[in-house]
Amino acid sequence: MDDAEAQALNRAIRLLSLRHRARAAELLAPLGLSTGQEALLLELSHAEATTQAQLSSSLGCEPPSVTVMIRKLEARGIVRRGPSPSDKRATLVELTDDGRALVERIGVVWRQLADETVTGLDDATASELAGLLMTLTGNIDDRYRIE
Repeated sequence: MDDAEAQALNRAIRLLSLRHRARAAELLAPLGLSTGQEALLLELSHAEATTQAQLSSSLGCEPPSVTVMIRKLEARGIVRRGPSPSDKRATLVELTDDGRALVERIGVVWRQLADETVTGLDDATASELAGLLMTLTGNIDDRYRIE
C-alpha cells in the first residue's frame, strides 16, 4: 500500500469512527445513555450476572471507567451489584427489569444506526463489510497484544 492509499484508508476509518460515535450519542441521548453505557448493558444482556472485571475485559475499558458507568446505571435502577457467591472479592453486576426493558430500546437504536450506516449498500455487501471490519479489529487487537 502506498502513502496515499494508507492516508485514505486511515482517514476513512477515523471519520467513520467519529461520525458513528457522534450519531450513536444522538440516538442514545433520549434514552438517557451516553456512548459506552449501551455497550455495557448489551454485554450484560448476554449473561445472567457478570463481574466488573469481566465487563472491563469484554468492553476493552479500564476498570475505573466501568465502575463509573455501573454506578450511574445503578443509581437509575438499570443495573444492580452484589457480591459473588463463589468469590467474596468479586462484585457481580446484573440487569434489573428496567435494565432489560432499556436493552430492548437500545436494540431499536442499534438497528437504526446500522441501517443508516449501510444505506446504499446491498445486503450482501453490508454483511461482507461487517466481516471485514471485524478482521480489521482483530488485526489491531493482535498487534496491540504483541507490542
